[in-house]
Amino acid sequence: MNTSFMPSEWLSQLPKYPFVSLREKKKALKAKGVKAIDFSIGDPTSPTPDFIIEAAHKGMIMAKSAGYPENSGLPEYKKSISEWLYNRFGVTVDPETEIFPSLGAKEAVFAFPSAIKGGTVLIPSPGYPPYFSGAIAAGKKTYIMPLREENGFLPDLTEIPSETAKDACIMWINYPNNPTTALAPDKFYREAIEFCKNYGIILASDECYSEMYSDKQPKSALNFSKEGVIVFQSLSKRSNMTGWRAGFMAGDRDIIKIFLSCKENMDSGCANFVQYAAAQALKEEKHVESMRQEYAEKRHILQSALKDAGMPTGYAEGTFYIWQRVPENMKSIEFAEYLLEEEYALVVTPGPALAIEKDGVNPGEGFVRFALVPSIEDTKEAAGRLVRAIENLKK
Repeated sequence: MNTSFMPSEWLSQLPKYPFVSLREKKKALKAKGVKAIDFSIGDPTSPTPDFIIEAAHKGMIMAKSAGYPENSGLPEYKKSISEWLYNRFGVTVDPETEIFPSLGAKEAVFAFPSAIKGGTVLIPSPGYPPYFSGAIAAGKKTYIMPLREENGFLPDLTEIPSETAKDACIMWINYPNNPTTALAPDKFYREAIEFCKNYGIILASDECYSEMYSDKQPKSALNFSKEGVIVFQSLSKRSNMTGWRAGFMAGDRDIIKIFLSCKENMDSGCANFVQYAAAQALKEEKHVESMRQEYAEKRHILQSALKDAGMPTGYAEGTFYIWQRVPENMKSIEFAEYLLEEEYALVVTPGPALAIEKDGVNPGEGFVRFALVPSIEDTKEAAGRLVRAIENLKK
């Protein structure tokens, strides 16, 4: 290996995975043939519905001589996005100028700061890592907005210094929130939009979990404004299409135009057959409701087990996660390591792994995240292991 090769400056700035011990324990369990039940990664294990796969096959045939896809997207896909946004949120969006099909949401979130002029990106913590890594890769400064339990896991906009706000170009928000599961009230959307308008900041709203909810149907930032607002959506969770890389952005046409110009220099767009399949997926809601019911059942199984075991309060308002407070006198990493012992073999994500420390405090500390992606059968098995683990902890 040529040791003179070094990672780029921005890559060197990214935090390293801090929980090597967890990774090693997972490897050790696998080597012993122990079946670990993995709640650590938000990747649905249920298959993509058959009608979407059939639509993709039809799309392949239709696009077999189409060449490279257009970055601006297929008219049929953009029309279906526009119709879905209207049917779901009551929002009217021009399919030609206010929608951009993306390769899922991750690449769009990561690339977005590279397209926008300005110095600082405002980032919630805990939160999705590409908010931070995309800003760093674009050469931006970052300002961390802690999401605290006592504030309903909403950023306190009054804490942002005026000089920081004047330098900012993007504010990321994400509701339903990963990992805290919180939903944002109307009042917060209005305050965030007003704050961003006052300082000339783009409000970038990650809404990839909008269809993952328990009782209260979440709203979109577009319900409150299109001016200066851009939302990021994905079919990964809504339609179990994580591997397909199908998503979209919608909102302010001037922002869409800028990002399209950026993407034309980066890649050749989302595959036509994927866009065709995604268009059909957005036209059908029965599979989404079925998925919500399945997550609700798994949520009930785990939350009942946690309650029966006398665990502290956990949160599961939206998304398909449970943001669970750990037992008293334990750190998040300690509890996660304990659950990985061979007798229990449960994999969860420690809260600090999903957050960025600020002023010596990691806002993810004291929590672990359960992603409700194992099967119902495995979730029932995990519930029994969880109760046993917590009961043994009290001895």
